[in-house]
Amino acid sequence: MSEDTKLPIIKFLVFIIDWNKIKVISTVFEEENVRFHFISKGRGTASSEILDLLGIGGSEKAVIFSLEQEIMVPALIRGVRKKLGSQAAGAGIVFTIPLSGINNPILKVFKESIIKNLNISSGEEGEIMNTEIKHDLIVSIVNQGYSDEFMTVAREAGAGGGTVINARGLAHKGPVKFFGVSVQDEKEIIIIIAGRERKAAIMQAVSQAYGITTAAGGIIFSLPVDHVMSLNQEEFR
Repeated sequence: MSEDTKLPIIKFLVFIIDWNKIKVISTVFEEENVRFHFISKGRGTASSEILDLLGIGGSEKAVIFSLEQEIMVPALIRGVRKKLGSQAAGAGIVFTIPLSGINNPILKVFKESIIKNLNISSGEEGEIMNTEIKHDLIVSIVNQGYSDEFMTVAREAGAGGGTVINARGLAHKGPVKFFGVSVQDEKEIIIIIAGRERKAAIMQAVSQAYGITTAAGGIIFSLPVDHVMSLNQEEFR
């Protein structure tokens, strides 16, 4: 396949960072011309000293969702770490999720810049990352007010910590119920990064206590995470 027709490898890139450091992400994304990114406000749920060091403690968090070519991801992370400087310790985490598909207009935007990015395919910024899957993102959508006790159960099952995002369910038309649970109620989205060996135990515990048939009405699923690191680490793994 020629360079002008080669499809770019695109990653779903997520930063979770202290809310008061959101300007760092915005500045780096602007400098690097990151086209697609969205910011949501959340809160950390962890309390231990080690988890706070990883940047997933109990403070207000910014959750930044973005799409970027795999070849550009290491450069973005290095840019964020550089601007954080001495504030990198405890600032947050970053991880990527592989995509299984994307709509053609968005793909076309990335294809238009792929030749430029192929020119940096050697050296530090063009680093291609190892894709062995060692972590999963557990996503749980529960009725509002259950996140704290949900995380207690998750931690007992092996979770380190998580981030909670407030949301609202939307139905196609009118009030709709799924297994007797209204999808239009206020919701909490709880995201947990877990080692692959711990995922099943965590999901089983929270599903049993806060699954779809409980008052929490939880919908729980997982996604593969191919790379994860705290922002004060040197290497993106």
